[in-house]
Amino acid sequence: MEVIHKRKSSGRGSTGQKSVSRQGLDEERLGMLVKRAEQAMVRTKTAALKPIGLTLSQYVALVELHRQPGITAATLARACLVTPQAMMILLKSMEQQGLTTRSSHPRHPNVLELHMTDVGREAHQAACERIDPIERRVLNAFSKKDLINMRGYLTRFIAAFDKE
Repeated sequence: MEVIHKRKSSGRGSTGQKSVSRQGLDEERLGMLVKRAEQAMVRTKTAALKPIGLTLSQYVALVELHRQPGITAATLARACLVTPQAMMILLKSMEQQGLTTRSSHPRHPNVLELHMTDVGREAHQAACERIDPIERRVLNAFSKKDLINMRGYLTRFIAAFDKE
């Protein structure tokens, strides 16, 4: 059996967590479970948004524009966890649908601000009416303590990849 982490005499790694054997990895494949959870979320939200003509990416962008009106495309890309190039493609389609508009910043004419149009605000509202019940259903499946613990576990899960 191959050991992934060096074991200290206590049998626990530097984080106090047990080391996992290769056999344990095959049984536990946590990454696959996280991926399945993500796919279930994406599938459900995509189906909820389809009748109103929005993609999940457009919804996420509208949510961020609602939170931060007037942000730049680069800031929106970071907030949506996509590349600036992907955001430009998304914004082009959103502008063609009349969801967003770009305008020069009042003091910095080379900076383009992004705003939702009236159509975009209506789409955002309609999307939230469809997505919020899904979010509530997921949140209601867990206690407050479970949610706090899950956030901590997922944060550690992400951080584990940054330690390479």
